[in-house]
Amino acid sequence: MSLITVFTPAYNRAHTLGRLYESLLKQSNKDFIWLVVDDGSSDNTQELVKEWMSRDNGFEIRYIHKENGGMHTAHNVAYEHIDTLLNVCIDSDDCLAEDGINKILNKWQEVKDLGYAGIIGLDADLEGNIIGKGFPEELKETTLSGYYANGGAGDKKLVYRTDIINKYPPYPVFEGEKYVALAYKYRLIDQEYKLAVLDDVLCNVEYQADGSSGTMWKQYVKNPRGFAFWRKICMEYPISKKRLFIDAVHYCSSSQIAKNKRYINESPKKLLTVLCTPLGYMLTRYIHYKVKVGKRLTF
Repeated sequence: MSLITVFTPAYNRAHTLGRLYESLLKQSNKDFIWLVVDDGSSDNTQELVKEWMSRDNGFEIRYIHKENGGMHTAHNVAYEHIDTLLNVCIDSDDCLAEDGINKILNKWQEVKDLGYAGIIGLDADLEGNIIGKGFPEELKETTLSGYYANGGAGDKKLVYRTDIINKYPPYPVFEGEKYVALAYKYRLIDQEYKLAVLDDVLCNVEYQADGSSGTMWKQYVKNPRGFAFWRKICMEYPISKKRLFIDAVHYCSSSQIAKNKRYINESPKKLLTVLCTPLGYMLTRYIHYKVKVGKRLTF
């Protein structure tokens, strides 16, 4: 039985999914499962994946179609269906790095008995340039939040034990919204487990203009309850005093956008929330301004 599942949430990414598929075909070790969770695509994603499934790829492909609900709901579905020891998410517009499966499995053999939740590796762009910062040479283990709190930067590739990722509650679903930060589960895991550091590139990424990171101002307005939920988690488990302050301001703003009048009572840091409320209103006005300007620029 395979030790690892590569899972891919996909929403109208038929035009980039083939690049990921090719990177999987090029793996020297094909002892993995590829799980595609189609988040209600309206393009030809299903036909494309079904055609690949009919080929002799050297690895198993599984496909699940679901109603569109956002990236976090696709992760929920993936975690419900993964039956391998390890899992790693490779997005539909990214590539698994050359020899990525071997890199992961070899590292896991080294650390599998040390109680880690998984492995943290590097992301690079399509030209091989490291995203953000690499790892200090002496760093052998870390939490994800600890890495950033100590000066780390840029997206990193996370490989988790499936039993650990499923130990924690699934991402919440807020009616009418389609965004909750994936880091929610990771922050909870950080409170109990560390990750083994693999100072090597596991994924080559390309950020899309219509991806969540490229439309964040609109996301704040469309998904305020999801953002408020995430900021509450950040306030419960802060990584620094500065970050706690920033998260409190954002919590106020998202709660105001959601028209939640109980946000102070629901806050894990009530006094700080009261103090940050005026700044929250200022941020809310700025967010609406950015969305309005963005709409004008699209014409």
